[in-house]
This record gives sequence, C-alpha cells and structure tokens, in this order.
Amino acid sequence: MGFVANMVSLVIYFMTVMYFDLSTSANTLTTFMGATFLLSLIGGFVSDSYLSRLNTVLIFGFLEVLALVLMTIQASSHKFQPDPCGKSSCLKGGAKFMFYMSLCMLAKGSGGVRGALPALGADQFDQKDPKEAKALASFFNYLLLSITLGAAIGVVAIVWVSTNLGWHWGFFISTVSAFLGFVVLALGKPFYRHRVPGESPLIRIIRVIVVAIKNRRLSLPERSDELYEISDKDSLSAEEKIKHTNQFRLLDKAAILQANAEPRPWTVCTVTQVEEVKVLTRMLPILASTVIMNTCLAQLQTFSVQQGRIMNLHLGSIVVPAPSVPVIPLIFMSVLIPIYEFIFVPFARKITHHPAGITQLQRVGIGLVLSAVSMAIAGIVEVKRRNQANKDPAHPISLFWLSFQFGIFGIADMFTLVGLLEFFYKEAPAGMRSLSTSFTWLSLAFGYFLSTAFVNIINSVTEKIAPSKQGWLHGLDLNKNNLNLFYWFLAILSCVNFLNYLYWANWYKYKSEESVLKEAPLLKVDQSIQDSTNGFSTIQVSSALGDAKEKESS
Repeated sequence: MGFVANMVSLVIYFMTVMYFDLSTSANTLTTFMGATFLLSLIGGFVSDSYLSRLNTVLIFGFLEVLALVLMTIQASSHKFQPDPCGKSSCLKGGAKFMFYMSLCMLAKGSGGVRGALPALGADQFDQKDPKEAKALASFFNYLLLSITLGAAIGVVAIVWVSTNLGWHWGFFISTVSAFLGFVVLALGKPFYRHRVPGESPLIRIIRVIVVAIKNRRLSLPERSDELYEISDKDSLSAEEKIKHTNQFRLLDKAAILQANAEPRPWTVCTVTQVEEVKVLTRMLPILASTVIMNTCLAQLQTFSVQQGRIMNLHLGSIVVPAPSVPVIPLIFMSVLIPIYEFIFVPFARKITHHPAGITQLQRVGIGLVLSAVSMAIAGIVEVKRRNQANKDPAHPISLFWLSFQFGIFGIADMFTLVGLLEFFYKEAPAGMRSLSTSFTWLSLAFGYFLSTAFVNIINSVTEKIAPSKQGWLHGLDLNKNNLNLFYWFLAILSCVNFLNYLYWANWYKYKSEESVLKEAPLLKVDQSIQDSTNGFSTIQVSSALGDAKEKESS
C-alpha cells in the first residue's frame, strides 16, 4: 500500500513541496527506485548467509518504517522544507540532509525486505512433491495479486489523502500500514519452514573462479564423472547436488583433483559448486534482457504521471488525482490474475504438462512484447494530448486516455514479474535462492538507472541537433517537449531487445528435475510443534545433517 503509493506520487511531492524541476524530479525518483531494487541484493545475500529469511525481513522492515517516520516529520513541518528558488533543486542544510537520509533509509529497508520475502514464502513448498510444486507456481501468482490489491488501495486512498489532506498524512498512513504488515508477518514465526543459512554465496562463487584460474593449465578429463564430487554418505552439507553440464567447460577445471592431492576448499571444488556458478552465469543474459522493459516502466511512474497533471482530471463530478492513474493497470491485474490462475493455467497444464501451464521464460517473453506495444501507444496518446493542449488549452483530453498504456503494461508486468520470480527461485541452487530472486529486483534497478541515463543523454544529444536547440525533455512545460519521440524510441529499443531475448531464452538450459539429487531440508523454527498427523515432534536443528529421507518423513 505505502510503497507503491509513494512510488507513483513522489514525483509530484518533489515538484510541489521540494521544488525540484521536471527532469530533476523524474531523475530523483528513478534513482531512488533503482537504489531500492539494487539494495535487494543485500537482503538476499544476508538471508542466504547469516540470518534466517524472516529475521532479515523484520530487521530491514524496521529500517523501512523508521524512514517513513522521518518522511512524515519532514512533510508535516515547513522548517524542514525548502523555499522556492527557481533552480533545479532548492534543498540545502538540515532539510537536505533529512531528505536524502530518509530516502536512503527507505531504499535500504524496502530493498532488503524484497530481497528475502519472496524466497521466504517459496520455501514453504516442497518442489519434489507434485502437489506442492503446483502450489509453488500459484504462490507467486498470489504474491503478485496481494501486491496488486495493496497497491490499488494505496494509489487511490493514500494518494488522495496526500494530494488533498496533506503529504504528511499520506506518509503517516504508509508508516502505519507497513508497521502492521510486519507485525502480522512476525506473528507467523512459529508456523514457518525456515532454511538454515549456509556458506556465503559470494564466497562460493569466488572460490570456483579462483580455483578454475589456478587449474587453467590442467587438462579436463574425458569423462565428467572423473571430476571431483563427494558422495551422499561423505557429505556433511545440506545442499542439493546438481548434475554436470557441458556449458562453460573452463569452470570445470575447478573440479579437477590432482593425483595424491587432498581435497581442500581452495584447491578443488565439487561438481555441484561449479554447476551453481554455471547456473547463475546462464541467468545473466536473461536478467539483462529484461532491463529495457523496466526502463519503460519508469516512464509510466514519472512522465506519464506528469502528463496526467495537465489533463482533464474529472470523472463525472469526481476529481481524480493524477498519481492515481496507475490504479487502471492494477484493476486489470486484479481481475486477470485470478483468471490466469484458475482458467488459463489448468487449461495449459493439460496441453504442456508443465506445473505452471507455460514455462517461466515463455511468460517473460509475452510481457516483453506487451511492454513494446505499451510504449508505442504511449507515444500516440501523447501526440493527441499535446495537440489538443496547444489547440485549446482550456479543454484538455481526459486523463483516462492514459489507461491504454497503463493497462497494457499492467498485463505485461503480470506476466514478466511472476515469471522472473519463479524462474530465479526454481533455477537457483538451494543455498542461493534469496540472492537469485533478488535478480528480479536487480533488473528493475538497472531499468530505473538506465531511465535516468536515457533522459540525460537524450536531452544532451537532441539539444545539439534540434533546430530549436532544445532537448526532447527540457524545462517544465510538457506541451513544448517531444515526449512522444522518447516513448517511440523506447518502443523501438524494446523490439530490438525482444529479439535479443529470444536468442538467450532458446540458448538457456533449464535445470532438469533429475539434476537435483538431494534437496536441502526445510526446518521448523519452533522445535516443539507437534506434527498433526503422527504426533511426532519436528526434527531438531541439531539433526539437520542427518539422512535426507529421514528429514522428509519427519
């Protein structure tokens, strides 16, 4: 509720309260959003390495709530706000420190929560159980649905409060709703399955690369089973084992155990450890192929909201706040997600025999196509809006013309976001799943940062080559800009990016079900809970290194 409401309305807050100009407002928001999603890597890293995923969420959640408290205080008092100065930014002194401190804390808190929360939910399902495998696919759909419903409430109720009753009241409601959400999450602690944090994913990755470099002069054995791997009986780890693949053979040199040498951590790696790095490496082109789509998303949260401010905001006798326009795709998604889950997925399962109906990469591809369509339509709508505004400023076109680009992109987001979350979770090694699902948010981060770069570059280039010597996105007056050309530039770029995505999606090799030989156990935190079917208590944490089958039966 609070995060998405702020995400779509902060650009107005920056312009009307902090007195930023048009491009500075857009760039500040996209930089903040990019930092938020980039910092999700920290949450994923911490929850995989040091803390349980629940504790990670609650610690970063406290930081998020504290940041919202600071924003509420600043918005409620004029002494913490700047005076108009006619410059791109009027902030200075203590107000500037408080402003950027609260944004940094909010980015770190929100990002950390996003890095651990999806994996915490997905950990509740056993992928080796056919029923729970189907439920895992449904979980990500329900996760998106809950985000969508909360966001819809936020962009209607909280945005209306912010723009009509005061920004401090909007931030206050965001603070209370976030606090209550974390309280509810914490209350479920006795009932969650928790994966015990293991060795740092970063150390595991670096070790494979270092050992592969050390062994670069060695020859690979003819048979892959001659590479080093420990047996189930000798294994003291709770990791899954992954079969050898023939991609990135150079990394296989890390699994060469020389004659008469003892297997030590920085002298040889197991096949599984090498394959973990291969899996993450195969994911990178898929991650990179989704960045452009999220650059398009950034425009809908900045320039499209600014367009809405100068359009006809009336729906009958009701005046709709411009930042509430994103409720249109949220309504689309709230209706379409249940249709997708209860009608499309069962139908597709009968044809494809895939638990999710279609593969995760197919789902992402559909979203990429729709995002290109959305940007093309956005350019057409902007031409119509600007022509009417210049022809008859007293009678602008309706705000709801923006519903076309928002609605199509909402459907695109429904396909892509869930597809990426499920893809990165299911394909990742067991000990790296929080970090891997953070790749979804990393794509968003790069998209927002790329948006900031595009705005600056496009302005710099076009002001030099345009006859008017003004950039496409200069100044404060959208009616004198060429925002439509910027939208069409992104539409063309999205089409080129989709062709790039098709190549990498066809190249990618899914981690087969047979490749997982041993799955890490999921442990209950509360060791005193009794099993509802046989009366036995759940296994103790101290027995986590026991036989895998015994753990599953427990």
